[in-house]
Amino acid sequence: MLKIWVVMPTCPPIVLRRCHACPADRFRASGKFRVNANHKLIDAWLLALCTGCGETVKLTVLERVNVRSVPPGLLARLHANDPALTAELLQDPALRHRNRVALDWDGAWRLDTGGSDDLDQEVIDVSVRFAARIPVRPVRLIAEGFAVSRAEVERLIAAGTLVSAVRLSGKLSGDFTFTLKR
Repeated sequence: MLKIWVVMPTCPPIVLRRCHACPADRFRASGKFRVNANHKLIDAWLLALCTGCGETVKLTVLERVNVRSVPPGLLARLHANDPALTAELLQDPALRHRNRVALDWDGAWRLDTGGSDDLDQEVIDVSVRFAARIPVRPVRLIAEGFAVSRAEVERLIAAGTLVSAVRLSGKLSGDFTFTLKR
C-alpha cells in the first residue's frame, strides 16, 4: 500500500539578504506590496522587514512595465496585499535572482504523514509530495516521518533496506518515492 506524505509550508520563509542599517542578514516578508505608477509604466515591490532593526527593504516584483501588460487579477492582488501572492512570489526563482536573495525554510514547513498506521508492514512504499518548492534533506523527512533518528535512517540506507530512485543525500524540493523493507 502506498502512503502519501506532504511537505507543506506553515509560514513564509525568511529572506536572506544583508541589511544596510545593521549587521543582520535576515528579513521577514511583511505581506504588503507597494505599487507605483508613472504615466503608463508601473513598478511593484514586495516589502520585507529586517529581523534585527525593522528596516524595510523592497523586493522588485515589476519594474517599468506597461500597465496594460499586467494582468488585471495580478494588479488587484497587489493592491489588496494578498498573502497568497506573497508566498507565490517568494517561490519564483526569477524574483529571487533579480533581487539577489535566498530563502531560509527552517521552521517554516511541516510534514503531514496522514497518520502512522501500517508501520508494522513488511514493505512500506511512501510517496513524498511538496506543496511548495521547499528544499529539505530526504533523510530528515524520513526520520521525522518514522520518528527515528537521522543516523538510523542513514544506517537503513547503507544496509539497503531503504531504497529510492533518487539520491537521498543532499537536498530535494521535488516529489520523490522511497521503499522501506523491514
